[in-house]
Amino acid sequence: MYRPTVQSIITAIETVIVGKEEVIAKSLTALLAGGHVLLEDVPGVGKTMLVRTFSRAIDLEFKRIQFTPDMLPSDLTGISMYNQKTREFEYRPGPLMGNIILADEINRTSPKTQSALLEAMAERSVTVDGELKVLPSPFFVMATQNPIEHEGTYPLPEAQLDRFLLKIEMGYPTFNEEIALLSRFEKEEPLETLHSVITKQEVERMQREVRDVHVSSAVKQYIVRLVHESRKDPHTYLGGSPRSTLALMKASQAWAYIHNRDFVLPDDVKALATSVLGHRVLLTAEARYKGKTSNQLIQDWLDTLPVPMDREVNEV
Repeated sequence: MYRPTVQSIITAIETVIVGKEEVIAKSLTALLAGGHVLLEDVPGVGKTMLVRTFSRAIDLEFKRIQFTPDMLPSDLTGISMYNQKTREFEYRPGPLMGNIILADEINRTSPKTQSALLEAMAERSVTVDGELKVLPSPFFVMATQNPIEHEGTYPLPEAQLDRFLLKIEMGYPTFNEEIALLSRFEKEEPLETLHSVITKQEVERMQREVRDVHVSSAVKQYIVRLVHESRKDPHTYLGGSPRSTLALMKASQAWAYIHNRDFVLPDDVKALATSVLGHRVLLTAEARYKGKTSNQLIQDWLDTLPVPMDREVNEV
């Protein structure tokens, strides 16, 4: 059961997006945890529409960046231009000066431009002509990329993938969901009639409340044991970093919060483990040859790790 405010957001988004409740909930989890989302899936499954709908349901400033190979870092951060009337340089903000940023097809631009975006994601600021420009708060990036096209793309390296709190796949709709989709868009564009259900101030309040969600020592140990499994498994050559341990805890706090709890359960960790760790765990060539995936390995670790007892969850 969701927190009432969260339920209102999900319900609003679902007036446009059909059958993606878990994707919506995870995206909201990343926002409230102060992280960012990488949406990866084939073209046409609704990645861009999800971000547009997300921004419309929440009263935050939305900016879209369509990445191309010729894009420069200054196209994101903004530039200083000389004003002949005032005889001073004036800062012209780039599209990063927003609250919800759609970074569309992030793997189509050069590593230099990708780095400018990912630096902004990590530092919450950009530097233009030696001057630090603080980005608005909240600042939430939802980036999309197509996993099947390789020509003309620049895959994100592991260090940059690690900057995303969650990696989410949209997936195809079911038969009935696709029928509902046709009916919904037959005569109107539902996004045009969608109104915001929550303000910027409410989002910031919820982000503060997420940090107060209790994580017991037993659950912390459970998180650390899971990440340590990723480092010692013979099928991996790169396991989760300490940043991934923190990411899993913060995401679990937000997941517990949106489900109307003030403490984290092991089930919260399980629900988010693949989305948090899947893009951070790299497999050996032999494991990939055998058809194994990082998500399968993570599920194996979850199946074998001892789960904390109920009485331990609320202990300090």
